[in-house]
Amino acid sequence: MRSGLFITFEGSEACGKTTQIQRLAAHFTAIGRESIVTREPGGTPAGEAIRDLVKHSKQGWNLTPEAELLLFTASRAQLTRELIQPALNAGRVIISDRYLDSTTVYQGIARKIDSQTVKRINDFAVGDCLPDITFLFDLDVATAFERLAQRNDVADRIESQPTAFFEAVRRGYLELAQKESQRFVIIDAAKSEDEIEAEIWATLTARCADKI
Repeated sequence: MRSGLFITFEGSEACGKTTQIQRLAAHFTAIGRESIVTREPGGTPAGEAIRDLVKHSKQGWNLTPEAELLLFTASRAQLTRELIQPALNAGRVIISDRYLDSTTVYQGIARKIDSQTVKRINDFAVGDCLPDITFLFDLDVATAFERLAQRNDVADRIESQPTAFFEAVRRGYLELAQKESQRFVIIDAAKSEDEIEAEIWATLTARCADKI
């Protein structure tokens, strides 16, 4: 029986998720609560191989939207069953950088794949393993591109998409958060790192106190 806490972070590129995931994991460590940090795609040996294909490998640059959808969800199916479900059943805290909502938005809305098709594939991949709470980092696309430009990293396949793609991603996330408002918490990603950290911890301790 599931007794752990499943937290996911969602948002477009350069929105600050990684920093806040690290800070949140440190919060749990400070109170003596073990947490596991994972990411999508990835998190398992098979998932990391898929991640390289869909984001970095030259063999993946011509992937069709349909192939991309199936690869992302294949990684998710493995991660859910190999890592997430066993950890939650053992009462542990899982913090994941992306989960099924990324596919709903990136492959469904931004890639314009039928929403019901995406939902069926997502449901097959994760079963009933859904997050307890999802933090959506909302950031305007212009600011996100400015942040990306300040990085020294070479843009990966997803980051190389045009502005219109990321505008669709942002709209899609906000629409999804409205539909599933009981699970989603929208974070203004333009705030300072300290402000965001405090907001996330306050929200968790208020809404998930029984699992912390």
